Parts: sequence; C-alpha cells; structure tokens
Amino acid sequence: MKPSSFFSGFVFILFSSLLLSACTQSAPEADAYDAASDSLRFEGETHLRNIRQLTFGGNNAEAYWSFDDSKLIFQSDWNAINDQGCDQIFVMELASAGSGAPSDYTEVSTGEGRTTCSYFLPDGRVIYGSTHASSAACPEPMAFAQGRYVWPIYPEYDIYVAGPDGSNPEVLIGGDGYDTEATVSPDGKWIIFTSTRSGDLELWRYEVATGDLLQLTNTLGYDGGAFFSPDSQKIVWRASRPEGEAAEAYKALLENHVVEPSALNIFIADIDGGNVQQVTDLPGANWAPFFHPSGEKILFTTNHHQDEGRGRVFDIFMVNLDGTGLEQITHSGTFDGFPMFSNDGTKLAFASNRNAARVDSRDTNVFVADWVD
Repeated sequence: MKPSSFFSGFVFILFSSLLLSACTQSAPEADAYDAASDSLRFEGETHLRNIRQLTFGGNNAEAYWSFDDSKLIFQSDWNAINDQGCDQIFVMELASAGSGAPSDYTEVSTGEGRTTCSYFLPDGRVIYGSTHASSAACPEPMAFAQGRYVWPIYPEYDIYVAGPDGSNPEVLIGGDGYDTEATVSPDGKWIIFTSTRSGDLELWRYEVATGDLLQLTNTLGYDGGAFFSPDSQKIVWRASRPEGEAAEAYKALLENHVVEPSALNIFIADIDGGNVQQVTDLPGANWAPFFHPSGEKILFTTNHHQDEGRGRVFDIFMVNLDGTGLEQITHSGTFDGFPMFSNDGTKLAFASNRNAARVDSRDTNVFVADWVD
C-alpha cells in the first residue's frame, strides 16, 4: 500500500506472519507465444505474458518505472543487497536484471534509517522517503497497537531528492510529521505525497517548478498512495472514511503514529482535488491503485474476494472509473500487488509471492510482464 512503511508493515508483517501513454501494445500473435514456457504465469492470467522475476529474496516491492522505461526503482530488505535490516532504495536496469546477482542492483538511498516510496524525476534524479536524518538505525517496527493490526506512520519521514546514483541527497519536502508516499506526474510538473502536516493523513501536491504546496484532501481518514493519470489530469488513491466509533479509533491510533489498514477503498479526483469520486465500495483492504494506460480503468490490490475482505490472499483487479466491470487480473493464490504500468503501456511491474516452483514462500519479489488488453 502506495504503502510507505506500509510495504514493510502490511506485506512484510502480514505475509511473514502467515504466510503511460494511451496506446497499449497489440496482442502478440498466438503462434509466437508459448504458454507452457511461461512458468510464472497462472491459469486465468489472460492479460499477462512472458512474466520475468527480477528479485530473488526478502521483501521487494513498489517498483516504479523511469521515464524512459529502462529502469525500475524499488524498496528492498533483501539481505543479499541490503545489510541495514530495513528497507533501502535500489535501482535496476530492466534489460539486465533477472540473474539475481547483487551487481544487478544499485543502492540509491543512504543505507541509514528506513526508506520507502521512491520514484524517478524526468531528469533521472530519484526521490524517496527516509528517516535517516533522525537516526542511522531502523526505527522500531510495529505490527499491533491496542490489539489492532497497524501500519506505522513514522513522523521522522521526509522526502529526499538525489542524483541518479543516489549522490547528494537533500530534503525536498519536509518538516514536522510524516511526509512520504511521493509520486511524480507523467508531465513532470507535479509531485503528490501524503502528509500529517494538517493533523490528518492527507494528500498534498507539490509544484516542481515553484515548490508551491496545495492540500488536495480534507476528509477524516487516511488518504495516501496516490498516482497520476497518463494525461496528468487526474489522481487515484486509497482512502479510509471512518465514522462513529471507527473514527474515534482512527484518531486515537493516529495520535500514536499508526493507522489500521483493514478498510480502504479507491478514489479518483482532478489534480486540484476537485470532482472527487469513490470508485470501489468493497470490503477489506483495496489499495495500491494505478491507472490503466487508457486512463479509463484502474488496477488495484485487494482482498475483498477473500473471506469478505478478511482473507490474506491479495490479487490485482481492474475496474472502470465508475466502479463497473470489476475483473480479476492475477490468480497465483498468494500475494500479488503494486501493479505499475510502464510509461509506454506495454508492460506491468508488480510484486508477488509467486515462484516458478509453485511452492509456498514468504519472499515478496518484483516481476514484470507483457500486458495484453
């Protein structure tokens, strides 16, 4: 979820305890595709082909594309590349990644603190959330508070910008409270992020050219993990809308810098925060949304189909902007989430517990597939 510390909280704790242009690629010719050799693809995954595994251990997720689609930036606690003990940010070249060799991955965060929610700027620089300024150590993890499963909202998070190789990191967006979950508009003009600077978890927009800030949401509840539409005119995000006793519980948890992720739905709006529309009204956690290249649909991660939203199997679904046409995309029976289209609309990066051996695994790895509409 875009979960900031949420990947580390939601995916790592949950699963370790249990375990974009408007044009898309034409479908490959039937005789050019050998389904039997696509060992990472599961029955029913008709939109995915030629799935490649790009990481091979630990917890890796939130893999986002460079503007030229040649690289992916992601967060990882995989001990083969990260000895910090909590998530750090890495970049991999799509053409060469996949061997599992540590040399395929370049660390672009400082190696200190906890990091999350990285993204590329059009000029190749990187942005990410980090707690390293407050302490070189990983902040204490938190899985439960007041008997509830929670994600930590570390107030030490600020948003940093660094060179393509991670050099010269500087605070881009900071101040008191939680500032992270930053993503960049396809036209490069805007950054959207989640912050507690107003007292609640709200979406804010940062103008790259001027540094001007605009608050986009102001309704009680968690608003986060936002992304822009391919034409940079709309945003999509996950949100909770607690009422009554649930609202009081939400506020009490937030005072302790945690949030409960059990009831989330998908919303869209214009990039100034106007014309808000709720897309999904489903039980459970519906999160990690991303626009389809057409701009007319959304892919998102959900457990709504598992035990009325209480299950631990998450899949990627697709839905029209008006909430109709719900379609299941992944069918691995494990965890599939964080769907992210390449800018040219031909490929989908995602995170999953799947593997070619079809055995149970607590590892969450990054995968990339050809997308077939």
